[in-house]
Amino acid sequence: MAFETIGFRPAEILLPRKDVHPETWACVACDQYTSEPEYWEKADALVGQAPSALRLILPECWLKESSMRVPKVHETMRSYLEQGLLEPAVRDGFVLCERRTETGTRLGLICAVDLEKYSFSREEEPLVRPTEQTITSRLPPRLAIRRGAPLELTHIMILIDDPDRTVLEPLQRKKASLRKLYDFELMGGGGHLAGWAVDGTAELAEVDCAMNALLARKTAEAAPHQPMLLAVGDGNHSLATAKAFWEEIKADLTEAEKENHPARFALCEVVNLYDDALVFEPIHRLVTGIDQATLMADWRNYAESRGMTLSAVPAPGKHCFTVVSALGEETAAVENPEGAIPCETLQKYLDDFLSRYPEAEIDFIHGEESLRKLARRQENVGFLLPEIDKRAFFRDVTRLGVLPRKTFSMGEAHEKRFYMEAKRI
Repeated sequence: MAFETIGFRPAEILLPRKDVHPETWACVACDQYTSEPEYWEKADALVGQAPSALRLILPECWLKESSMRVPKVHETMRSYLEQGLLEPAVRDGFVLCERRTETGTRLGLICAVDLEKYSFSREEEPLVRPTEQTITSRLPPRLAIRRGAPLELTHIMILIDDPDRTVLEPLQRKKASLRKLYDFELMGGGGHLAGWAVDGTAELAEVDCAMNALLARKTAEAAPHQPMLLAVGDGNHSLATAKAFWEEIKADLTEAEKENHPARFALCEVVNLYDDALVFEPIHRLVTGIDQATLMADWRNYAESRGMTLSAVPAPGKHCFTVVSALGEETAAVENPEGAIPCETLQKYLDDFLSRYPEAEIDFIHGEESLRKLARRQENVGFLLPEIDKRAFFRDVTRLGVLPRKTFSMGEAHEKRFYMEAKRI
């Protein structure tokens, strides 16, 4: 197969051995429930001593303990490989997966993304691009996990702009003829996950052909600029970490070694932007260590000093938010906003506020219910952001370069990608 032009390719994909229970193996993405350690404590109790992907990742709520936890993660990875707990499910192919949640059945294709065709630099126009700002200061603790790790598991989701449904959906229609790999219920209300091997010559050729046709369309639309074929939807900093690690090690490799070194390729799931079950949710903001009155008064002063007006009256053209605290909820509407989209307007202010109030901290919360619960605690203030139109997603990213960090989430926390597959690095 060719696949050189499209930014991803087939891979050897590992899955847990048949005697490992998938219900306790699979766990949700590490960047979820960062302010709710109780979720991870429940998952830990559920898994117990069973082999689990939970033992191969570091939930970000414990990122500050990485120096103590990362060596154990690496040790467990090596142990699982030595015990044969992970086996090649696909030698040179993809995994087609279906994730069923309240929003429907989401379709994905697990593949290896070529890091030579990806960059998080705003000055470049690669085929594979971030959609949100990459904060390089967030990479070192993640690099510490990747260095010395023999395996990677993925929660990275890559989007394709395929309104005619030409790439993934034809595979779904053929799934009865594909080899089923797993089919089970996910822990913690995560829904249902099923997967099939895509490793036949005909199926691989179909994916290659469909993606090259999509690339041709995107190239024509983007001219004279380079097209964005693959857009990072979830796991932006995980993919950036993989890139940084690859840049570290490739200088010591021969040209032949660089061509197929496993660290050059990052395990990802490709999803169609137009999948009906793919729901875009805004990522909300939670500020802790400050009271609502102080923060809102400061925001009004900030707005006025920059030619904006902050009021409680929504109107077309204003950027509107719901502010939640122990006192209740109120509307905040910004007239003449300084940001191109609401998230940018709010984040510009919060960045300024946090620089002047070091006792305050920010967290990024997935889901309205979680935000409301956390924001009603004393000295917490939450901001609910407005809904996102996913049809404008590729257009906005192309227009703005990248969106502000933590602008959107694809679904609620329990709908995020679960770690199931693995790949050697």
